[in-house]
Amino acid sequence: MSLDAVLSEIRACRACAREFAHEPRPVVRVSPQTRLLICGQAPGRRVHESGLPFDDPSGDRLRGWMGIDRETFYGHPAIGVAAMAFCYPGTAARGGDHPPPERCATTWRPRLLAQLPNVELTLLVGGYAQAWALGAPGAGGMTATVADWRAFGPAVLPTPHPSWRNTGWLKRNPWFEGEVTPYLRRRVREILER
Repeated sequence: MSLDAVLSEIRACRACAREFAHEPRPVVRVSPQTRLLICGQAPGRRVHESGLPFDDPSGDRLRGWMGIDRETFYGHPAIGVAAMAFCYPGTAARGGDHPPPERCATTWRPRLLAQLPNVELTLLVGGYAQAWALGAPGAGGMTATVADWRAFGPAVLPTPHPSWRNTGWLKRNPWFEGEVTPYLRRRVREILER
């Protein structure tokens, strides 16, 4: 099966329609040239509305970490985005979004990743992406996983989610922006310049 065929099936998927209070709108942005794959948890409400991944303040922070502008993020064929779930899961009663439905990753990720053989670096953005790709988090959860970022390179880099909700985490863990983001910027530059 080709990448175009898998993407067509993903975009037509309505497996979670009965569970959502809104029409599913799968958001995925990859190409045969994808060499840098960004894997977050699921689109938020704003991304659901625009159809562009990371089209929100989280995306601004992520692009800052990567050292690229919006035009490069959406225009460079080496950059792809494929979250754990492709549709906005809705807002939880206590605020924030519902977790990404496991069905989406189970159904689509193996098939999609098999069609992306040129990926050199996968950013695992947040705990859900890290748990899916790396297995259940050990003691210390996402913080420990991100702190151990060197152990996963050079093909994988775990990061916190760039949400405003993690502003406190970033203040408590200045090593992330002091050590990890300079490395990330170098890797992104190397990948995009080739």
